[in-house]
Amino acid sequence: MNTLGAISVAIVDCEHKTAPVGEGYAWSVGTKAMKNGQIVFDACKPVSIETYEEWTRRMRPQQGDLILAREAPVGQVVRVPQEPRVCLGQRTVLIRPNPAVVEPRFLHYWLLGPAAQQVMTSIAAGATVPHLNVADIRALDISEMPRSLTQQAFVAETLGSIDDLIENNRRRVEVLEEMARAIYREWFVYFRYPGHEDVPLVDSPLGPIPESWVQGVLGDLAEIDRKNIQPSKSPEELFDHYSIPAFDNGQRPAVDVGATIKSGKYLLSSQAVLVSKLNPRIDRVWFADPSEERRSVCSTEFLVLRPTARSSLDHLYLLSRDAVFRNQLTALSGGTSGSHQRAKPKDFLNLPVQVPPTDLVRDLDDAVGDQLRCARLLRCQSEQVACLRDLLLPKLVTGQIDVSHLDIDALTEAATA
Repeated sequence: MNTLGAISVAIVDCEHKTAPVGEGYAWSVGTKAMKNGQIVFDACKPVSIETYEEWTRRMRPQQGDLILAREAPVGQVVRVPQEPRVCLGQRTVLIRPNPAVVEPRFLHYWLLGPAAQQVMTSIAAGATVPHLNVADIRALDISEMPRSLTQQAFVAETLGSIDDLIENNRRRVEVLEEMARAIYREWFVYFRYPGHEDVPLVDSPLGPIPESWVQGVLGDLAEIDRKNIQPSKSPEELFDHYSIPAFDNGQRPAVDVGATIKSGKYLLSSQAVLVSKLNPRIDRVWFADPSEERRSVCSTEFLVLRPTARSSLDHLYLLSRDAVFRNQLTALSGGTSGSHQRAKPKDFLNLPVQVPPTDLVRDLDDAVGDQLRCARLLRCQSEQVACLRDLLLPKLVTGQIDVSHLDIDALTEAATA
């Protein structure tokens, strides 16, 4: 009973082909949709019922099963939820733990722990293209795993309560931000703002706009901050590093020492809206709120936006996330392939926009400011709690800390204080 295969009902490989996009009966979970042990459904591919039936004919994923990435990159593990339906994407395997010998949620955390990750990485590194095959996964040594189901259940419950808090915060952030975006669309896209009934529409190059608005360009609303810094010149200093991977990793800036940041960055001295110029079809808009603890820098793949007198940070954030604006930004992007398209800063500032009256922008700030601030606070709390989880996980899954002596409520309160 010292291998992963021995404690699993089955370990099943994925289909070795690309799933055709369907109407969304189910979701294909590929390696890019697996982050921090969670499924990122925005990165999943919708599939039809026919594809779902075909791709789950050997084993249909059910709640409690695990999906493990065996390539690109190796080692991410997520749990199958009760809803929505999912099937395996490319380069993954389905693991069905045997609940009689292992607590499924504990196995999830154990596989995410450093011991299992190190073993999987070392095995994968021996191949020409780093990957695990199904035989490697079945033979994975689990001899260091605690055998007591009671202990496993305690650890799973402890770490699970932290992840549940993070997930609850994520859902609250989604609701708060969608409320703010809905108000923005009503006021600034459909022109149904307070008092709009008394303002006639007039023609403009972008179509009918309220009489009190003007046709302009994004440069009327935003300026691009290009203050450069070379973190490597301060090799021992810690920086909050806003990068594309950090955004994709839950919008958590990485904490990197200057010596490891080889290229030049932009210095973030105050709040700003970051818009990715790399593949702008992907919604990577980040409201950066730099910490006072250390200096913050961001990748030059981001455009650092600061509002002019005719706009505000909240207005720029919601404008940059609006679908109409993103379609415009995507249309002007160029590149050699769909995965390396970039928006040029000059073209970005020349994007045509409707410029609203400044008093309406201020009204928007009053209407959505509290919601967006609360969303940012919840993200910050989730980041702190995630750090606590990452600190505890390796010690709990290996039995170095007796979970029965932990007061998780007190720890999470301290982490978010």
